[in-house]
Amino acid sequence: MQRRTTGTHRHANPQPRPKGELLWVHATTPERYQALCDIGRRLKSLRPDLSVLASWDSELRLTGTVGCDLPIGPLAEDTTAETRAFLDHWQPDVCIWTGPPTRRNLLRQLRERNIGVLLADLTEAEVPNRASRWLPDQRKRLLEGLNCILTPSPAVQDTLVRAGYPAERIEIAGPLRMSAIPPGCNHDELTALQQALGSRPVWLAAHVKRSELPTVLDAHRKALQLLHRLLLVVAMDSYDDLGKARQQLRDSGLSVADWEAGETPEDHNQVLLADGDDLGLWYRLSPVALVASSLNPAALGQSPLDAAALGSAILHGPGIHAHRDLYERLTAAGAARAIGTEDALSDAVVDLSAPDKAARMALAGWQSVTESAATTDTLMEKVQDLLDQREDSHAGA
Repeated sequence: MQRRTTGTHRHANPQPRPKGELLWVHATTPERYQALCDIGRRLKSLRPDLSVLASWDSELRLTGTVGCDLPIGPLAEDTTAETRAFLDHWQPDVCIWTGPPTRRNLLRQLRERNIGVLLADLTEAEVPNRASRWLPDQRKRLLEGLNCILTPSPAVQDTLVRAGYPAERIEIAGPLRMSAIPPGCNHDELTALQQALGSRPVWLAAHVKRSELPTVLDAHRKALQLLHRLLLVVAMDSYDDLGKARQQLRDSGLSVADWEAGETPEDHNQVLLADGDDLGLWYRLSPVALVASSLNPAALGQSPLDAAALGSAILHGPGIHAHRDLYERLTAAGAARAIGTEDALSDAVVDLSAPDKAARMALAGWQSVTESAATTDTLMEKVQDLLDQREDSHAGA
């Protein structure tokens, strides 16, 4: 059948459908979008011919989010013609939907085309209301094409079962959030550094822009007045800035060890200079981490997921626009702290040198970023099962 070239993504000339398997994800919040694209990235590493198509609600404003092959934007109205055109063109193999399952035309046509649909992260506010207590409950028919519904709420599960949706196709799962796959490290190097440093306090400035280095170093100098053995690990954001950073450090008056030159920190060294390739090592070594590239209020910032997953109490500046939801979640959990000035950074480093304070923040961060890992794994497993079933059915056709 000839594919149509118009669809519900509001683009006059949509891109062609890529060859191979196509996963369609639909998001209603920036955090869900990031989590769904992360699931897509992981699945692509397992299924190289998989492409990811992403749509989102018209009210959603995404900033700095990346990861999907085809971020097509908001869907158009739920009419029969628009829905048919969309599905004719893109021909998705599987869909992960988030948000209210209220698009009747879309759900019906997905069911008729035998396209697997997983409804993830359904909250109480997103459950469709019963049209009338005096009429038969139509929600079962609306939802019957869904292969599985994942919800963090037992109340949602009860409501759907009462509406007639099969209980065996409802699963309680944590909220859908982006989970971390933290970078590894050389464990021999980690052990050697831990033994060499002993009980010496360490903090990390990660993803440091060259323009941020003077602020970081001045904050370290102030902290050294109270913590004389404090070591700062500086991991530059760009390898290209290492040369100029070395010169800035030579001019700073601080005693520096250069990791790239094969040097390890001695007792008299106050700063260890590194690039960003070994962040898995530095996060594991440092109870406190400034996630830099954030000191400029206009900056997009860097993701705090790796720092949280590897046990660092997180400090950050105001420039976090690309990852604001993540930082707000970590702040609410007690795992992250905003610093707006050089003095605030110095004060926070000194305050968190108390091991119990840093440990509480680190535990809160780890719990926050790993709570959705099981949900991610479940969705990945179910998507792969549906893709395999579809492939088997096509092979047998």
